[in-house]
Amino acid sequence: MVIIIIYTVNKGDTLWNIARRYDSSAAQIATANELPNPDSLLIGQSLVIPIAAHQHTVRQGETIWQIAQRYGVSVQSIIQVNQVTNPSMINVGTVLIIPPRFHTVQVGENLGQIAQYYGTTVEQILKVNKIQDPSLIHIGDVLTIPFPKRLVDVNAYVMNMGETGAKEVREVGPLLTYLSPFVYTMKEDGGLGSIKDREVIQAARENQVIPIMCLTNFSATEAGTTLAHTILNNTDIQDKLLTNIINTMKEKGYRGLNIDFENVRQTDREAYNNFLQRTVNQLHPLGYFVSTAVAPKTSSTQTGLLYEAIDYAAHGRIVDFVILMTYEWGYRLGPPQAISPLNQMKRVLDYAVTVIPRSKIFMGFQIYARDWLLPHVKGMEAETFDMQEAIRRAVKYGATIQYNIPAASPFYRYTDEQGRQHEVWFEDARSAQSKFNLVKDYGLAGISYWVLGYPFPQNWLLLEDNFIVRKG
Repeated sequence: MVIIIIYTVNKGDTLWNIARRYDSSAAQIATANELPNPDSLLIGQSLVIPIAAHQHTVRQGETIWQIAQRYGVSVQSIIQVNQVTNPSMINVGTVLIIPPRFHTVQVGENLGQIAQYYGTTVEQILKVNKIQDPSLIHIGDVLTIPFPKRLVDVNAYVMNMGETGAKEVREVGPLLTYLSPFVYTMKEDGGLGSIKDREVIQAARENQVIPIMCLTNFSATEAGTTLAHTILNNTDIQDKLLTNIINTMKEKGYRGLNIDFENVRQTDREAYNNFLQRTVNQLHPLGYFVSTAVAPKTSSTQTGLLYEAIDYAAHGRIVDFVILMTYEWGYRLGPPQAISPLNQMKRVLDYAVTVIPRSKIFMGFQIYARDWLLPHVKGMEAETFDMQEAIRRAVKYGATIQYNIPAASPFYRYTDEQGRQHEVWFEDARSAQSKFNLVKDYGLAGISYWVLGYPFPQNWLLLEDNFIVRKG
């Protein structure tokens, strides 16, 4: 079940009539979305529907003929399934269902030939058709042919260690390229803090996921500005630090390093660039790669402690890939708003692609929701939880889900038992798909999730529907 479309619930909809409309089943839809209460759908709630079809949003200047050519289907099939009355007039933004492609197996054909002809892979054909044994393909069999997908890299950070973290990794491991246990904190003498990461690394290996060692200068209680200054300006301490990093990577089985220095002084900008180059010079000959995680900048002159020391162009030139932390606009201590608003993410990407090779850019995507009390009081902390809880809470309080189009993000308001108003911003199938479209439109290397431990089943189904994930 890897071919899906997205449906937004309207007034009067039930799971049964939605399923009937799309020739699916209520049980399939409930399972795919892991619905907390299948009998309680919300107006504005988005669902993934597991059917053999694809969705296409019409863009400026596109015709049905061009769309049909792109997907390798007939114009008539698109007209018929979408009940298009005037094919010469399709509006920009219209969502068309693209019917599946079918292939009847001919004499002398094998799956490799069929896959090559349609620009897909044998594995994808087997998965879509739920075929366990490729040798059981016979002449005359009708196969559903998946649409071509881009190959991307996918990273995920994990904060929970031990068996809890290992379980989180195993649940989504088939859809990850990299795993980044968070985090090793450096010390002012070049030493390293420790984390109990053996179980999560083992879970990564079981799923052919490449473990990345994460290094940072900050903690929940320390900004790390002074610590970064001390280390970035002392090569003797850097030598000790890099020796400790290499020894840890060898001992634990890490294959790369991710450097996430934050709150660095603007005057330490060149020292940070030099440290990155020294790190690459030492790690590359040993077979390790180096990456960085950086705050979301929209220009080279952006001010603020999070931004001024982060030289996008230098990072793009020096390291192997760069993770853009395109999230946290909806900060837990700030006013309620979308956590990863699409319009803001685009501003960051518009700048980033001018100074960092697209083949080195990972777009950050947060997978948690937040609930703010209203009216917001400065410094009051929002509650953070998973997308499933966002839906449960909306059902409990009878909320109507709204959708902010510029941010491409769902939200709702409710009043609790104490009469207090709340505002919740979260992610759903529509917002996840909009972010995957960014990766395609900008030609990026991949996606980086912050952070495992927040269930979001729609995301993982859509990730698989949109991309082929490179494995280590």
